[in-house]
Amino acid sequence: MKKVAMIVCAVLLATGNSLMAQCSLCTKTAQQLGEGPAKGLNNGILMLAFMPLAIIAVLGFRWYRSNQQVRKGQQA
Repeated sequence: MKKVAMIVCAVLLATGNSLMAQCSLCTKTAQQLGEGPAKGLNNGILMLAFMPLAIIAVLGFRWYRSNQQVRKGQQA
């Protein structure tokens, strides 16, 4: 489990710059708004993306943990 956590952290650190990427419409809008509002738009996009990703992560962790308990029960 620790190896998986380390790999996930390494991938997140390696792809940190790509998190600020936007779709073409958002890029054009951000260019027209200026520097300050563009950063706010980026932060808003990241905040909206966080919750669905967090829900998927929690469900995946719960599935993994229950799967491990089932495997331990079958081995005993």
